[in-house]
Amino acid sequence: MGTTFHSHHQTTKPRYFFMKKLIPWTLYIILPLALLHLYLFPLSPSPPPNSTSTTISDSSSSFTATTTTAAAASSSSSSSQEEVADELSQQPPSWPPCNYSDGRWVPHSGEPLYRGTSCKTIKEGQNCMAHGRPDTGYLHWRWQPQHCPLPPFDPAAFLRLIENKHLAFVGDSMARNQLESLLCLLATASEPELVYRDGEDNKFRRWLFRDWNATVSVLWSPFLVKGDEKQEALGLNYNTLYLETADERWAAEVEAVDVVVFSFGHWYLHSAIYYENGVVLGCHACPEFNHTEIGFFDVFRKAVKTAFGEVSRRYGNADKLVVLTTFSPAHFEGEWDKAGACPKTEPYKQGEKEMQYMDALMRRIEVEEAAEAEKGGGRVKFEALDVTEMALLRPDGHPGPYMHPNPFANGGGGGRVQNDCVHWCLPGPIDAWNEIFLQIVRRWKKSEGK
Repeated sequence: MGTTFHSHHQTTKPRYFFMKKLIPWTLYIILPLALLHLYLFPLSPSPPPNSTSTTISDSSSSFTATTTTAAAASSSSSSSQEEVADELSQQPPSWPPCNYSDGRWVPHSGEPLYRGTSCKTIKEGQNCMAHGRPDTGYLHWRWQPQHCPLPPFDPAAFLRLIENKHLAFVGDSMARNQLESLLCLLATASEPELVYRDGEDNKFRRWLFRDWNATVSVLWSPFLVKGDEKQEALGLNYNTLYLETADERWAAEVEAVDVVVFSFGHWYLHSAIYYENGVVLGCHACPEFNHTEIGFFDVFRKAVKTAFGEVSRRYGNADKLVVLTTFSPAHFEGEWDKAGACPKTEPYKQGEKEMQYMDALMRRIEVEEAAEAEKGGGRVKFEALDVTEMALLRPDGHPGPYMHPNPFANGGGGGRVQNDCVHWCLPGPIDAWNEIFLQIVRRWKKSEGK
């Protein structure tokens, strides 16, 4: 009788001990399994800030590093339009884009799309390979934005996007430098045909990509506003600018242009006298004249406003794209005209080089004015292609002494070799400008529903 355990308390006691043992055993089994699953199948990270509004067809097969052949590029107009539509259908319509200027240069083992020995449109002074530059490390870096991917340049995709359109680079030699980079990149898919030439030094030229009926031009205008360039041989040691009037050499042609890229600024560092509405506004670095020294920052801003105002007036409410490539810093160690050089062979590390006040302010003016123009642009889209920081970090990408062929042959002229630490080797860092430019054109086409 005392051994039957019929009471409620007595009958639940074995169950209690059984459950007490079962729970730890279960945890001992489940926890290792859960940890193993997490190791094999890690959780997907949350998208970084701004990534939803900036990734542009990230998974599209069109963003590959392989070069499309010219034969593939010569597809029919209808098929290419279908390809464009397919590419654009995968892109978010957001505007503005990812902040591509926030990033770093990372080592890249791949080869550039073109070589200095193969591209036919490189200006002599930027052909570092052909001029005997011995190191090649400057070719093996890619710009990696912080919060979004930057796909390799796709020449056939770019040509499809500008099919039946006219793209023009307007400005100084930096505009021409970016243009020549783009021509070399596009030539890996289709050879450009020079159809117009006016003036020396590649100042006014036009190329046609016949398979796409796509036109690419360069228009020399170092101030964007009306101006007379200094001619030291004639005793004119200063520029003369008329700030309220756009340079008619580009303004007269811009209505026939669908995408215009402005790039200028370095000529504003030179001595100049400024006029506005027929009156001398002041001057910069002109001690021989009785004019007020006003520097060039406010004048530069006025020039940007005048250029934007001119395209807005001429474009009306048309579907056009206006891009302003921001100021690209020079990397002279010493004075440019006193054997200053740029001997570095690797990029600066993040935080190693601080942007100078002048470079930062020129960039800020351009970014601010592009944003202001975009507010009232209507169907005309304005955007700054912000390259100032990424350019600052590449002291290794300039021609340096290799602006001339084999500069150190026969002793290199007694050790005083002129250096170019402003323009960029081709191929070189400036190719990344056009990788970003491709994304801007893609987003423009998408935002307009084209």
